[in-house]
Amino acid sequence: MATCVANDRAAWLTGPRTTCSHPPSAPTRVWRLVLLGPPGVGKGTQASLLVNRIGACHLSTGDVFRAAKSMKACDLSPAMRQALEYMKRGDLVPDSTVLSMLQERAGCLRCSGGFLLDGFPRTVAQADALEKLLDENQVKLDAVLNYDLPIDQIVARLSGRRTCTSCKAVYHVPNNPPKVEGVCDTCHGKIIQREDDKPEIVRNRMEIYNRSTAPLIDFYEKRKLLVTVSADGSPEKVMNATWQQLTHLASDPQD
Repeated sequence: MATCVANDRAAWLTGPRTTCSHPPSAPTRVWRLVLLGPPGVGKGTQASLLVNRIGACHLSTGDVFRAAKSMKACDLSPAMRQALEYMKRGDLVPDSTVLSMLQERAGCLRCSGGFLLDGFPRTVAQADALEKLLDENQVKLDAVLNYDLPIDQIVARLSGRRTCTSCKAVYHVPNNPPKVEGVCDTCHGKIIQREDDKPEIVRNRMEIYNRSTAPLIDFYEKRKLLVTVSADGSPEKVMNATWQQLTHLASDPQD
């Protein structure tokens, strides 16, 4: 399997005035996918593995928000400027602003290399808006990958996570502990359990996610786009299961 040249995603991260330095060449099979999955399910890892496998760009809305924080005000697009104002106040970025951000980046959705859209949609209203945006750009989704894992396993994954307060290195008890308890291997900083990684907080986050996502899963099931993949196992095992599902989908296209 050939390794794809990583795209810097400049047009996605910084806006439509920027050109990607390594635009992907059109692969034999172009995939346009939406990624779903609760916190702790390993969706980001799977996105990285999928990018290497199929050559598509990982279009994460979270990455855009993080990039906006380090950009100069004069370089921000209107939607990014609005999003940053909400984030500075500690408010959630509303659907209309996120959708405007996607509209600014419609060229990324039309990219000949395909895409993995991650972070949007999160609700049925967002899914409906995305569907209309894709229709306007004559783009059709191939599948919605829904990574699933029992809540007890997610709680175990996240509650065992520890983070360095200095360099932000991440460890896991007991899977990947530091050499010295409470001390970072890299910078010798203090290692803590983040507040949102505590079991009771994780369970609450999962309940909120499930309430908002259950209707979204039904939305895509009705459109025969939902592909549920078990996230139980190593990243490689989950990737192989994902690829088997996509291969089957490619060999048996929907009418």
